[in-house]
Amino acid sequence: MSDVLALTRDLIARPSVTPDDAGCQALIAERLARAGFACEHLRFGAVDNLWATHGTGGPVLVFLGHTDVVPSGPPEAWGSDPFVPTERDGLLFGRGAADMKGSVAAFVVALERFVAEHPDHAGTVAVLLTSDEEGDAIDGVRRVADVFRERGQRIDWCITGEPSSKEKLGDLLRVGRRGTLSATMTVRGIQGHVAYPDKARNPIHQALPALAELVARHWDEGYATFPPTSLQVSNIHAGTGANNVIPGELQVLFNLRFNPRWTAAELEQQCAAIFAPHGLEYAIHWHRGGEPFHTPEGPLREAARAALTAVAGHAPEESTGGGTSDARFIAPLGAQCVEIGPVNASIHKVDEHVSIADLEALPSVYFDLARRLLV
Repeated sequence: MSDVLALTRDLIARPSVTPDDAGCQALIAERLARAGFACEHLRFGAVDNLWATHGTGGPVLVFLGHTDVVPSGPPEAWGSDPFVPTERDGLLFGRGAADMKGSVAAFVVALERFVAEHPDHAGTVAVLLTSDEEGDAIDGVRRVADVFRERGQRIDWCITGEPSSKEKLGDLLRVGRRGTLSATMTVRGIQGHVAYPDKARNPIHQALPALAELVARHWDEGYATFPPTSLQVSNIHAGTGANNVIPGELQVLFNLRFNPRWTAAELEQQCAAIFAPHGLEYAIHWHRGGEPFHTPEGPLREAARAALTAVAGHAPEESTGGGTSDARFIAPLGAQCVEIGPVNASIHKVDEHVSIADLEALPSVYFDLARRLLV
């Protein structure tokens, strides 16, 4: 059994559902410490974070990942226990196999080899792990980034191990992400009997024209590698369940995924301008999940493109699609960020899995990146 397969199996066997790390980071820290890394445990609330470094000064190359996983759902729906790593048909099954315990194991194996072969490498190579990526992402990398700002910690390049590949390892290089902005909006009315609408105020009737205008809004055309900004309503709730009661309030949840043409503050202002003419009595709570970021051409993209071409046999697609990742908290520190990891087809699903061949190839990709950037 290869070292990366064995370590991935060990990590999957630890049921580290957010925010419980279940001992994953202690296991990893022990290995990295033996390899000569200085390890610092940063625990905030119920969240574990690990910062492990080798070398000094700049440039600083960080491998960023998470040890937490989403819940498995009903175990009986799986072909095998989600927290018992199982191999069949050339695949490794288990919660976190692709997202992202396989990448984390590959970081460790790659960097053990890298510092053994290049003990006097330039600058600093580091690993940053959290157990709060799949959850609220408050006491994880977001909080660590605040600590780094206070310390003046420099980060030049960041490689996130999120499962970015589409059909085979190395076919896609993530060079940025859209920002995410979520809203919880409560429109207040006056509850009453449906037969006496003059004595009530229906928040559904009031809100629908405003919401129709909101969803019809064309935000932009997108540009470069960024898709257009989009808005999706994800939840609407109103009423008591009775068909003869006008509700007293309506709640609607919506989310914007936006490119760098916008900031979260500008989008909040645009939404308020849409609502203003409709005379709504409402309250809105905004959650700024992260601003967009984009890595321009430079040493990191060049190294990543070369490393993925070597493993895939052709140049990768370069994209900013998908959801969000913790790189959104590292990019504002001035770091250039890319995302490289295994195929994402099964993430968060029943029978999550990773190709064992891809898993065993992944440490060489990360090793190659470190070598290109720090040797």
